[in-house]
Amino acid sequence: MAIGWKLHGDGRTPPPGEVVRPDERLSWPRTAGIGAQHVVAMFGATFVFPVVMGLDPNLAIMMSGVATILFLLIVGGRVPSYLGTSASFVGAVAAIRAAGGDTATVTGAILVAGLVLALIGLLIHFVGGEVIHKVFPPVVTGAVVMLIGFNLAPVVANVYWPQDQWVGLATLGFAVLCAVLLRGFWGRITILLALVFGYALSWILDKTVGQITSVLPGQNLLDANGQPCTAEGPYCVATAFPHDRVDFGGVSAADWFGLPSMHGPDFKTSAILLALPAVIALLAENTGHVKAVAAMTREDLDPVLGRAIGADGVGTALASAVGGAPTTTYAENIGVMAATRIYSTAAYYVAAAVAILFGLCPKFGALIAATPGGVLGGITVVLYGMIGLLGAKIWVENRVDFADPVNLVPVAAGVILAIGDVTLKVTDDFPLQGIAFGTIAVLLGYHVLNALRRPDASGAGIIAPGEEIGGPVRRADGPGETGSGESGSGKGESSGPKDDPGTGPG
Repeated sequence: MAIGWKLHGDGRTPPPGEVVRPDERLSWPRTAGIGAQHVVAMFGATFVFPVVMGLDPNLAIMMSGVATILFLLIVGGRVPSYLGTSASFVGAVAAIRAAGGDTATVTGAILVAGLVLALIGLLIHFVGGEVIHKVFPPVVTGAVVMLIGFNLAPVVANVYWPQDQWVGLATLGFAVLCAVLLRGFWGRITILLALVFGYALSWILDKTVGQITSVLPGQNLLDANGQPCTAEGPYCVATAFPHDRVDFGGVSAADWFGLPSMHGPDFKTSAILLALPAVIALLAENTGHVKAVAAMTREDLDPVLGRAIGADGVGTALASAVGGAPTTTYAENIGVMAATRIYSTAAYYVAAAVAILFGLCPKFGALIAATPGGVLGGITVVLYGMIGLLGAKIWVENRVDFADPVNLVPVAAGVILAIGDVTLKVTDDFPLQGIAFGTIAVLLGYHVLNALRRPDASGAGIIAPGEEIGGPVRRADGPGETGSGESGSGKGESSGPKDDPGTGPG
């Protein structure tokens, strides 16, 4: 059921070997404690990604709570999961803003992508996941996730890192050390710890060595004659000036209680095309997370896979409709479940309620928004690289064979088109650029080459068991042969999600 839980045992910590199932709970104080762990686990990425996308972190935190409650209701409480801010849209948002789009254009594009994801979830619910797996096999989904992450490298190099390179380097080093040396729960909040470290270091440097001179986006705008101007653009650019690393002016002016700043979306076709590739990444991400939860709870969640994907789409659409950030299921919170073996959805309702309360504190949001650019520079080096390498993880887990040119060539072309931010001007008003161009190249290139060339019996192509995400996508015509490298009956030992889904961003 969606709401209503049986008390597990005496409500205390379950004995070794036992688990608390989604429809069970511990005592409410213990449930609140587990909910607090979920808040901490999702917190770092959930407010960092809105900041780097230029969206209101307070609103993102609040709407993540709303979206989580909506998700749990739609899946009937069968898939315990938290919906935090999605990283899959960061590259698209950077491209939209680089093309002159404002925040309303950004959220309008995300809203459409959310609706598309919801419709795909509805389709999966009624026809099953095989159709989606055939259209978006692992070689394609991995490539799209990779190009989304690596397309963001110029944002780090040109926007955040130059603001304070030494703080960026120190924050990066701290994040790397935490990721390698810390274990368990602390290892899962590496990004949050690095942000706190960088924030504190910036404040200390302001007090000890004084101001820094660098460029802050949107500030100290000057035209070609050195005169102040108001609208940043080709003839009005931000220039370097002395400033504190940490500016608490906005924090002092913010109220303790109040609604976050909201706005309506604006729809532009060019921006929507940039955002749509993120849908492919979310499909792979949500499917992997649902399968990870199924492995841990030992329940068959395939019947609710479509509802879970659709619920994420609805959450994204709802959040962006009021100006919030896109949502996705979070591996960090799945990791908390893996560590505690407590899968109660009651803890997620507690976490969602706490997130909503945080969102109603504008002073807290202003504190987040004051994060120094140098700190974001160090963190985004790790985050963006991790997003890109999650694509490689999809390839490895599904044993994609890059000896096959049908796999290799479209991916090679698409990734370079995206990372290089190459533009194809279809018309003067309709360009395909970066992520959108790269995604289309991978998707069309793979399916066209796949249709033109008959696979041989060597096992080339996508080598993945039938149970894997992506499944068999190419079959030979000859009897007893499969293009997916399967044996005999087409079955194989799954190498799908393990109990510990990792520590990557949601």
